[in-house]
Amino acid sequence: MQRIQSFALRGIDALSVEIECDERPRRGDAPQDPGPRTYIVGLPDASVRESHQRVRAALSASRLPHPRGDCLINLAPADLRKEGPVYDLPIAVALLRMQGVIGEAADAMLDHFAIAGELSLDGMVRPIRGATSLAAFAREQGLRGVILPRANAPEAAVVEGIDVYGVEQLDETVGFLNGLVDIRRERPPAECPPPFGAALDFADVRGQEAAKRALGLAAAGGHNALLIGPAGSGKTMMARALPGILPPLSPSEALDVTRIYSSIGAVPRGAGLIRERPFRSPHHSSSAAAIVGGGSVPRPGEVSLAHHGVLFLDELPEFPRVALESLREPLEDGFVTISRANGTVRFPAHTMLVAAMNPTHAGGFAQSATERRAQDKYIGKLSGPLLDRIDLHVEVRAVPFASLQSSRVGMSSLGLRSKVLDARGRMEARQGKGKPNARMGGRELDRCCALDGPAQRLLEGAMRDLGLSARAYDRVRRVARTIADFDGVDDVGEAQVAEAIHYRILDRMRAGVSA
Repeated sequence: MQRIQSFALRGIDALSVEIECDERPRRGDAPQDPGPRTYIVGLPDASVRESHQRVRAALSASRLPHPRGDCLINLAPADLRKEGPVYDLPIAVALLRMQGVIGEAADAMLDHFAIAGELSLDGMVRPIRGATSLAAFAREQGLRGVILPRANAPEAAVVEGIDVYGVEQLDETVGFLNGLVDIRRERPPAECPPPFGAALDFADVRGQEAAKRALGLAAAGGHNALLIGPAGSGKTMMARALPGILPPLSPSEALDVTRIYSSIGAVPRGAGLIRERPFRSPHHSSSAAAIVGGGSVPRPGEVSLAHHGVLFLDELPEFPRVALESLREPLEDGFVTISRANGTVRFPAHTMLVAAMNPTHAGGFAQSATERRAQDKYIGKLSGPLLDRIDLHVEVRAVPFASLQSSRVGMSSLGLRSKVLDARGRMEARQGKGKPNARMGGRELDRCCALDGPAQRLLEGAMRDLGLSARAYDRVRRVARTIADFDGVDDVGEAQVAEAIHYRILDRMRAGVSA
């Protein structure tokens, strides 16, 4: 019997799967005997059950022998459902080692390497999903490394401390294990800074200096933001310019993002670490499963694909109500938990939500009592608990003709990015690396955002007049702390609290307070 180490992908995590192969000699060759049979057990899905057919064809195309007896292939543990074609290559290796085609000298490598790969009928090794997670799993298990499709080798090599070997053909894999073919170990990708900026620059947006500042604050503190204004006021342009002012991904953040995209096979071929912050912009017809993840085989949704980046929802009230409500837990907790009959999967979802909406279905702000009722009805599509989780409600007015004609250049991405990086530096010095103000807990918030008497009274009045919840109270304080960091001020005072309250425009509208 031969054993080979492989893996199963559960969410973005790799779990151990051991492939056991046993051959039983056939007792006779009766005329009606269909020939040697292969059985796969261990809770395989349809694609795994078909694996022995692909392996048989690949062995023939590579001029390698088939087992002469009946083969039993067990995928252990038997209570873990096995999905996908990743077991083709390790099954083929196990069969060939069992027959002696792969010699005993390969045992030292087979005992300390995990193997995964799909086989085509001509013996080529096709790419798989989850290569980065496989490499991380191998390191956690104390293995020396992994053997996997060459197309996946760069994304696996981003995990330091293991050996990664990429193969293109089954016979090449056999020659490598027998020491007859030399395959160069995949090197980790060279460190290089991510490209600066985005497709749009904030300087391209005429006017809207207050809205630009608000998005600068959102980028600095990692806050969720909602842009409210008439059609054509520049909301979408500013949202798409936002990635250009965000801090670069740290190495650990880049690895997290790469693992998510690797789990769905979305890492560009030949690429290593994903070094740019994700920007996801799903259509407003997207379902709840598309937004937060799901399916019979759970896959990450848009909120997880935007992990450590930006999730942009344009025309926010037009999204299905159930899809918007399903965002409440991810925005609060930073992860999505999907439960199915065969287990529970957790996807990370630390993302900045940036949304845009018109104040009414017609597009503009209300001017009459009738329009105000329509405006209230349209905004009423958004629930209070969801709005509580959005730190900045930013009013975006129509751009005056004078601003469109002016040659004056307003805030640019370069200037905003400089202020964002300075603010992040102040946060790291105070709270530690990788913890922006939006993620501060209650005790830490009390310590870092102590309010003086006037600021405290101002916030108390806003709580009373606007009917702010306890969650909104904390979010106002976090935004006030970010305003101070953005402006280079040590203490949070009345001016910072007043500006933070100003960014609760929807609370003011619901309370009937003039904007």
